[in-house]
Amino acid sequence: MEETLLMIPGPTKVAPRVLKAMSDAVMNHRSAQFADILTEVNEMMSEVFQTENPSYTITGSGTAAMEAAVGNILNKGDKILNIVGGKFGERFAQIAEANGGNSVKLDVEWGKAVNPEDVKNILEEDDEIKAVTLVHNETSTGVASPIEEVGKIVKDYNALYVVDTVSSLGGDDVAVDDYNIDICVTGSQKCLAAPPGMAAITVSDDAWDVINKVDSNSYYLDVRKYKKYAEHTPSETPYTPSVSLMYAMREALNMVMEEGLEARIERHKLAASATRNAVKAMGLELFADEDVSSTTVTAVKMPEGVTDKDMRGTMRDKYGIVLAGGQDHLKGNVFRIGHMGNVNYRDLVVTMAALEMTLKGLGMDICLGNGVAAVEEAYLIG
Repeated sequence: MEETLLMIPGPTKVAPRVLKAMSDAVMNHRSAQFADILTEVNEMMSEVFQTENPSYTITGSGTAAMEAAVGNILNKGDKILNIVGGKFGERFAQIAEANGGNSVKLDVEWGKAVNPEDVKNILEEDDEIKAVTLVHNETSTGVASPIEEVGKIVKDYNALYVVDTVSSLGGDDVAVDDYNIDICVTGSQKCLAAPPGMAAITVSDDAWDVINKVDSNSYYLDVRKYKKYAEHTPSETPYTPSVSLMYAMREALNMVMEEGLEARIERHKLAASATRNAVKAMGLELFADEDVSSTTVTAVKMPEGVTDKDMRGTMRDKYGIVLAGGQDHLKGNVFRIGHMGNVNYRDLVVTMAALEMTLKGLGMDICLGNGVAAVEEAYLIG
């Protein structure tokens, strides 16, 4: 059986050397040997976050890190501004409410990016807002938010800035310190190209000042415990981590360091440009405004007369390529192509060839080869 090609916004394909790392013998997670691995992973995470702040690795999905970020800064009734322009912006608001926070939502049309001035206006009018949350890369819509511009605004107010980079870190520009981000979170299975199940968080001094005055609602996700145990000699996690996934995380981060963060981001940008050009060359329409299009996932409007079941089903069952569908009200109306992690031009050429054949077979007037040629031209120029 041929291996399925995952062209979705996570999980992404994992390199053989990363998979091999997981086969190493499980060791005592309280040993000095494991402490060296944990310290190495946390230090590399801070490098990828581009921050002087320590980072902490959590066994759990990116949502665990999102909850750790919000749940540790809110007392019951505290106001938090949640910028909601997609499924994961909604998740931040839901997490805030689940932790007793008073969510003030700034709704942004799906497919658009937030206007930083709207954030400024809300902060100007309400000095009780304790924090602002923003999803950098909204995989549900294919939009990349202006996290740097929003950070410039938030720093002028008495509010923390919390950013979800679960599907952008390692694939797009994220400079935690330069962007004035107080708490930044990510996950393992997206641009970092590790298996699912690990998350990471980094926290600024200003955020620690707030956290230390809050009665945490969480036991497992109390970040004060992660900080305390990380400072042990030897360094530890507060609870049993996934030892094998930590091996994989280290190897995946080693690959990031070998490639170079800047080169890795440029590779993602090239893949994004090639994907958008290929989609347009086929006569398809992008869902998100192109000037705010994601570097790691492209959302495409479903062609008229073609169903999600037929299109994505054919791609999966006949050609062995998995694309993502739409979420919530976009279900059946868009499909999404992930181009993150270890994706390369061969993956994109094969995906576009299969997409052309799929659409042609479903009765669309597709000129075979246009999408593939657009990918080729992007990589020749890029």
